[in-house]
Amino acid sequence: MSRTVVAITGASSGIGAVFARKLAPEHDLLLIARRKDRLEALAAGLRTTYQARIEPIEADLTIDADLSAVAERIASEPNLVLLVNNAGFGTKGRFWETSLASQEQMHKLHVMATLRLAHAALGPMVARDLGAIINVASVSAFVRSPGTTSYSATKSWMTAFTEGLYLELRGIRSKVTVQALCPGFTHSEFHDAMGVDRYRLAGSGFWLTAEQVVDASLDGLRRGKLFVVPGWRYRLLTAIFSKLPTGARLAVESVAGRARLKSIPAPSNVI
Repeated sequence: MSRTVVAITGASSGIGAVFARKLAPEHDLLLIARRKDRLEALAAGLRTTYQARIEPIEADLTIDADLSAVAERIASEPNLVLLVNNAGFGTKGRFWETSLASQEQMHKLHVMATLRLAHAALGPMVARDLGAIINVASVSAFVRSPGTTSYSATKSWMTAFTEGLYLELRGIRSKVTVQALCPGFTHSEFHDAMGVDRYRLAGSGFWLTAEQVVDASLDGLRRGKLFVVPGWRYRLLTAIFSKLPTGARLAVESVAGRARLKSIPAPSNVI
């Protein structure tokens, strides 16, 4: 009997790789990322350990041809039960100080790739009345600051998009579920790629491991939670910020943002 299949973008490291390791014991995997060597190494290890069928797919989801190919593969997979839209990156510096190209790439990856892959997965899932999508957003969707304009905007879009899907699925009483996973600072290669010092951004109590984030996500998925915010500090933070009047929220974000910008040495164009 064939096993069910999970597709994970940004699977070569960090949260994506942990999702792969956690899900391989029970599912076959489509692992999607740009770095072929990393994907193949991860796939080889998972095949050996779990005897799972692992299909590495080398793709840059900001390139239309690659995105189309991945969307077609996802739409054609008859056993797909979960899509994890995890691929993402950040830049450092004020919006006008970073290259326009980096901002456009971010919107393509966080918005257009999420939209197209979710569309490819949902049609068959709804028809079978089975499946789930996890969109990896961020606490930045709720708590913004200078230096993260495009990142916060695209992650806010992801949460709004996921909520809209939730309402549509609920409206037809579908068993298909969706989740917006909103982690805070997480130990991964994300901040290394940005070239920033983690602990100048936040104290040690605010840093989560990728395992903690994925465990919270999968637990939330089992319970049908729409929004999953790992870590009690972040749940408290988002709860407070969502209740603040706009003026008060902006004042706090401005102060926190100035401190954050001081921790970032120079603008960067990270893709």
